[in-house]
Amino acid sequence: MQQKPVYVLGTGLSHDGATCILKDGELLFAIEKERLTRKKHDGGNDKLTVQYCLDAAGITVDDLSLVVQAANFEKETIAKHKYLGERFFKADCDVPFVSISHHLAHAYSAIGTCPFNDFNILIIDGCGSRYLQCDDLDGAYIPDQLDGAPLEKDSFYRYTGNALQPLYKDFSAFSIGGDTLRMPTTQHSIGGLYSMASNYVFGNMDDVGKLMGLAPYGKRNVIKEKIFRLEGGRVFVNDTLQHLLNRPAGNYEGFKKDFNYYADIAAWVQQEVEEAVIYLVKQRNEYAPHPNLCYAGGVALNAVANARIIRETGIKNLYMTPAAADNGLAIGCAYYGWLEVLKQERRIHNGSTYLGKPYSDTAIHENIKQFIADHPKKNVAYKALGADVFNYTATHLANGKVIGWYQDGAEFGPRALGNRSILADGRKKGVRAFINRDVKFREDFRPFAPAVMAEDVNQYFCYGYESPYMILVDQVKDEYKIAHEDIVHVDGSARVQTVTAQTNAKFYSLLDKFKALTGSSILLNTSLNRKGMPIVETPYEALALFYETALDMMVIGNYVFEKA
Repeated sequence: MQQKPVYVLGTGLSHDGATCILKDGELLFAIEKERLTRKKHDGGNDKLTVQYCLDAAGITVDDLSLVVQAANFEKETIAKHKYLGERFFKADCDVPFVSISHHLAHAYSAIGTCPFNDFNILIIDGCGSRYLQCDDLDGAYIPDQLDGAPLEKDSFYRYTGNALQPLYKDFSAFSIGGDTLRMPTTQHSIGGLYSMASNYVFGNMDDVGKLMGLAPYGKRNVIKEKIFRLEGGRVFVNDTLQHLLNRPAGNYEGFKKDFNYYADIAAWVQQEVEEAVIYLVKQRNEYAPHPNLCYAGGVALNAVANARIIRETGIKNLYMTPAAADNGLAIGCAYYGWLEVLKQERRIHNGSTYLGKPYSDTAIHENIKQFIADHPKKNVAYKALGADVFNYTATHLANGKVIGWYQDGAEFGPRALGNRSILADGRKKGVRAFINRDVKFREDFRPFAPAVMAEDVNQYFCYGYESPYMILVDQVKDEYKIAHEDIVHVDGSARVQTVTAQTNAKFYSLLDKFKALTGSSILLNTSLNRKGMPIVETPYEALALFYETALDMMVIGNYVFEKA
């Protein structure tokens, strides 16, 4: 008699909310809330994401063995049926629910997805759970002086013998954020400082990625003051720095008018954050040395700092979770349920981030029909190419076209990795300006990333990092900087994605066809969205984006849409 599958649902109720499902310990589907509500960084209530995952898996609530959840400031008080509105579950749902603390969920997102057997784990973010809510204090060194109402700011663990051991946990006093010059949530967090700087420069605490892109335009040594005090293995934000931040941009016009000033601020903040991260990594590795480090929390998305960790800290093998921010809580919750609650065997993840549900040819065609019905004045013309879609697309890329590329299930996390991408030949002069202005509708200083066939990464880049999740910055070799200038940042760097046939067969095939035509195995790769919009989830949304932007072509599965 065949044994019934064991399904564990993990759900994150913080900002960047998400839900995922494990089947017998293997990651099946995951979706971020913003992809469904179309609101960037949406979080809280998980009604839509739970429904999506159950439907994708073809199961109902009755098939679940366990639900594990995590938020930020709540734990025991989270109701099954209500959290910032009505949830998917009913009050009388008899599926067991478990709530875990914030950094513990981040840690298990690394445990569940990393390729190592024994390793250390470091979590650095804006803030986690309150001290009294933490499930992972036993055995950890905790500094004696914990002022105010302390919340997690960095945590360090060892995972060995299929058991997690907390080693060091630091906390910071609560801070009531809100204005331009005040730390959000906690007084002394690296992630909080970066968010505050984002708010100062752009008027939005969620534009931290944009701040990292702005930093290379600035001069790192213009501002001499130190942002952080690095002492005793801990990181503190200096209270005196705020007198320097007396010119918030207010709006984009103000930002552009004083661009060099804000670029210098970004460069200063980026440099200081890198130094703080490097300090913490070194300190924790001295405390409990190990060659393998897993790294999660929102700060782990800082691709420049990540590359410095590899070069400067002695860590031999570094793994950053692709969904390192709070979207990764869902994955951590699910793996905690499988490993710690159900006491099942750990199964090494295959490394895939393509966790959205795939849309069949029938579903794609239904989306096309619906779009045509809703937009009768659009001249929607398309053709199905079958296997020839790769050569056809590569040919048009080689001819300078900018193309939307939509395949299979969506990536989970902030980066488009070849299933929901906008692609172009980075050697075409002016393509970066064109995409920023007429496709993405975003600021002209924003850089674009290169996707490259993994076996060719050393040809183009100085360090040749393996970087399947596009969260490592490398330096472009001098002989390729001019020819590929639209995927090279002003400091000669690039945030690289390395692609293999194992990680993404279709995207790899497209790169291979492009290389055969042009001799280059690099494509400009950016997310299939525009400014302020989450990455598209459905074929319908992809078509809507195509017809409201200057994209030349949209490929959805093997269906090709072109404009006259």
